Amino acid sequence: MASLQSGMKRTRRSFFGRIAQAFSASEIDDETWEDVEALLVQADVGVPTTLALIDTMQSRVGRERIKRSEDLMAALKAELLALLIEPTPLNLSGRDLSVMLIAGVNGSGKTTSIGKLAYRMRLNNRKVILAAGDTFRAAAIDQLKLWGERAEVPVIAGTPNSDPAAVVYDAISAARARQAEVLIVDTAGRLHSNFNLMAELIKMRDVLRKVIPDAPHETLLVLDGTTGQNALTQAKKFQEAIDITGVIVTKLDSSAKGGMLFAIQQELGLPVHYVGIGESMRDLVFFNPAAFVDSLFEESEDE
Repeated sequence: MASLQSGMKRTRRSFFGRIAQAFSASEIDDETWEDVEALLVQADVGVPTTLALIDTMQSRVGRERIKRSEDLMAALKAELLALLIEPTPLNLSGRDLSVMLIAGVNGSGKTTSIGKLAYRMRLNNRKVILAAGDTFRAAAIDQLKLWGERAEVPVIAGTPNSDPAAVVYDAISAARARQAEVLIVDTAGRLHSNFNLMAELIKMRDVLRKVIPDAPHETLLVLDGTTGQNALTQAKKFQEAIDITGVIVTKLDSSAKGGMLFAIQQELGLPVHYVGIGESMRDLVFFNPAAFVDSLFEESEDE
């Protein structure tokens, strides 16, 4: 399994490592703050979050009379950590069947994340079933079946272009018959601006609620870590259509823009539950805010 520290190598080298270099200067002046601001924006922390962070840091540095570079870095880490939401355990216990809806655009790593989630749960002795709710693409159904085989969990699927809501209904029946504890539902992932897609997601959610009134118990949005601020735009669209409860950020190992996690949590108020830092089944890890902030600055042994 890749570590978060090694997975964040690119973003550390591209942006946050350069912030550490800026703070190591003999004098911290207006130009230094401008450089740090530019680096944060380039790292996709987001303009509103960046401006607020710079303002907070400048006030703290003046108030505490911070001069040494190591104290500056300690203050920055503390302020970055304060921007992150500590994720709570997923609401997937305390009932006979818990339902998790997974949303996201095509190419975000949605189906892969579902397979890895199912694998994690099976290793924890949870009985899981997957529902292939993305019926608009035959490839999506086949891909979910493949990940189901890898994770060793069953997949309930219909035929291409069949009604996704009907697939979900069948999956609930199958989950109950097999006494499954968790049903993870894949959804269509065409562009978030597509009105029909959002209408289909709402329909699927409503079908769930007719059968299980308080379902879905979690609705996670999968965002591609390489897309930066575009991911934030996607999140806003999905959040308007369905009640997103949390986020999975994928491909952080191949992205130089890990700062988007700060923007997601500050501008949307959504917790990040998992991050993808590699391609293996075990490379979907719980999001740990303190470890994430450390990984942005501290080098791993292989560097």
